[in-house]
Amino acid sequence: MESTGYVTLTRQTGLLREMETIAHNIANAATTGYRQQGLVFSEYIQAVGQGDSLSMAAARVKKTSMAQGILTQTGNPLDLAIEGGGFFQLETPNGVRLTRAGSFNVDSVGDIVSASGHRVLDIGGAPINVPPGEADVTVAADGTVSLGEQLLGQIAVVEPEAGADLKREAGVLFQTDAPLLPAPDGLVLQGHLEGSNVDAISQLTRLIEVQRAYEMGQKLLDMGDERSKSALQTLIK
Repeated sequence: MESTGYVTLTRQTGLLREMETIAHNIANAATTGYRQQGLVFSEYIQAVGQGDSLSMAAARVKKTSMAQGILTQTGNPLDLAIEGGGFFQLETPNGVRLTRAGSFNVDSVGDIVSASGHRVLDIGGAPINVPPGEADVTVAADGTVSLGEQLLGQIAVVEPEAGADLKREAGVLFQTDAPLLPAPDGLVLQGHLEGSNVDAISQLTRLIEVQRAYEMGQKLLDMGDERSKSALQTLIK
């Protein structure tokens, strides 16, 4: 393959990854607590013998938008949204995970759990239990859960320390190995849910742009392939 072909192929690979990422965003435009994801394109230089170096593109680094999603009032006492920064903590089989999706309920043993059945943790890393038959609890802006005058716990709103790596897992969960700190500006809103922060219109527009760019790159590769075939046929005559 000619140098032009290698350069175009790296660009096509990045564009294909971006199309997949955008399609995933659009598919989750209505998912509670979903964070829009994007790709960071970078350039790397490859030396080629004594000739000019090749400038090629790579799109391997993913970035996640932490912009606030739209808050919708539901009236359900265990629908919780965070206004500002921070995440809820969930206990999963793979360890503690973070989420902005606050559609919670009470399981069969009285623990407050996520829609996937993961227990919601308090500021000490323990689950919060609600007495049987008493799901109508009050949650204050600082996450304090109470039933009348009885305090049941305080739902944690945390964030990784500054500069920490936050890795997305399936759905709306995030993982980090960094220490978790209380989010100073995160307020809990009871009876609300935070929607996806995906900007569907801009994502659709970007998808069209990427598809067109990919098609142009494919045409360039096809033209290079035809030139190679023509040159080979000329040589063997």
